[in-house]
Amino acid sequence: MEACKPELIVLTGFGPFRQYLVNQSWEAVKGLKRMGLGANIEIHIVEIPVCYSKAQQAIAEIWHNLKPKVAIHVGIASGTKCIILEQTGKNSGYKDRDVCGVCPADNCCIQGGAERLDSIIDMRSIAKCLKGLGLDVIYSRDAGRYLCDFVLYHSLHYGQRRAALIHVPACTCLVSPEKLVYQLQTIIQVMLCQFDAQSI
Repeated sequence: MEACKPELIVLTGFGPFRQYLVNQSWEAVKGLKRMGLGANIEIHIVEIPVCYSKAQQAIAEIWHNLKPKVAIHVGIASGTKCIILEQTGKNSGYKDRDVCGVCPADNCCIQGGAERLDSIIDMRSIAKCLKGLGLDVIYSRDAGRYLCDFVLYHSLHYGQRRAALIHVPACTCLVSPEKLVYQLQTIIQVMLCQFDAQSI
């Protein structure tokens, strides 16, 4: 009997920007790669530059070349003390300059694209489930109009909404890297269970 082919999950974190010379999101994604997500799941990780044009290219390549089951993006949110599950990617309003000092053309992701795209994953029910497991998470529909939101929108667009964004605290003093990786592993496993249930 032939063994099942592992399901490919892509995880992304972001590179350095502003005062964040070591980006907690990328460190967490590398930790997740080492820890794994369970049997029969292959993890591919990608570091996304905090640059609109390079980020768009990276997301397009993930979906066109790797064709993952789902892409889960991890970013940092300054000022938050807990993990935030983002439901929605927005197309317009990108006025903050990236590390190259550039904004997207017309301050939008995709000209003529839908104003917002929602993940196929129901983040509200995921948040409720995780709170029941004792994790401190928040459900959100506003990912902030910077590279995290930009990446989420593109991934939802290219991946037929099979993408998710998780915001983690920017400050390592709020949660240890080891604990954060463990929490993200639990969150993503719950997401994948919901995704599989929808596919049946």
